[in-house]
Amino acid sequence: MLSAYLIHIAIIIVIYAILAVSLNVAVGYTGLLNLGHIAFFGIGAYASAILTKNDVPYTLALCASGIMASLFGWLLAKITAKLKGDYLALATLGFGFVVYAVMLNWTKLTRGPLGIPGIQKPNIFGWQITGAGSYLIFASVIALFIVLIIYRIVHSRYGKLLEAVRDDAIGAQALGKNIYHLKVQSMMISAFFAGIAGSLYAHYISYIDPSTFFLSDIIIIFTIVIVGGLASLRGSIIAAIIIIALPELLRFIDIPSSMIGPMRQMIYAVILILILMFRPRGIFGRIDLD
Repeated sequence: MLSAYLIHIAIIIVIYAILAVSLNVAVGYTGLLNLGHIAFFGIGAYASAILTKNDVPYTLALCASGIMASLFGWLLAKITAKLKGDYLALATLGFGFVVYAVMLNWTKLTRGPLGIPGIQKPNIFGWQITGAGSYLIFASVIALFIVLIIYRIVHSRYGKLLEAVRDDAIGAQALGKNIYHLKVQSMMISAFFAGIAGSLYAHYISYIDPSTFFLSDIIIIFTIVIVGGLASLRGSIIAAIIIIALPELLRFIDIPSSMIGPMRQMIYAVILILILMFRPRGIFGRIDLD
C-alpha cells in the first residue's frame, strides 16, 4: 500500500515538473508573466481525453494535446504580445478564467461539471500501460525527453534571444531581432509541453473535470518555479519534488482531514514568503523575481 502511494506521488511530481519547466520557458527565460499556464494543462487533458474517447490512438492524442495547447498559446500570445508586467499577468489570468468557463459550460463537449470519466490508459504501439509502476516509467521517459528538448532550446543561440527579450527587449529590437515573434514562439513552446503534461495527467487519473484546472492550482506551479529559481530547469525539477512531497507529510500527522487542504495552502504561502525574503533568486535561479 505504501509503495503504491509513493509511486502515485512520484507520478504527480513528474507531471508537475513538466508543468514547471515548461512555465519557466515563458516566465524565467523570456520574462512573460503567464498566470494562465494551468489553462494549457487543462486544454491538453481535455483534448487527449476527448480524442481517445472517440477511438483516436493515444500516441496521436498525446501529440494533439500538445498541438492544441500550443495553438491556444499562439492565440494568447497574439492578443497579449504588446502587454508587459502586471497588464500581461492580468490578461493571462483572464484567459485562464475564460478557458475554465468553457470547460464548465460547454457540456456537449466537456460534460461540464460532471467531467469525463473512464479515460483509458495509454496504449503505445501495443504496450498497454495499466499498472502505476509502468505509468511512472512511461511518464518519466516523456518528462526526460521534454527536459532535454527544453534544455537544448534554452542553451542554444535561440535561447539567448529569449533571454534578450527578458533582459533588454528594446536593445534586442534595436539589433534587428523580432521581439514579437520571439514572445509568441516562447508562449507556444511553453503551452505545448503543458498540454503534454495534461494528457499524462488525464490518462493517469482516468477522470477529469473543470475543478482540476481551476486557477488556484497555478499557485502550486508558480511556487515550484519561484522556489527552484527563474531560468533554472534543475531548480524546477528539484522544487517540484519538494513542493509536491512536503505537504504529503500532513497525511501522517493526526489532524482532521478537513484541515489538510487549508494547511497545504499555508505551507505553499510560508515557503513563498521565506524564499522571497531570504532567497529571491530561488534555490538555483540566476535572476531575481522583480
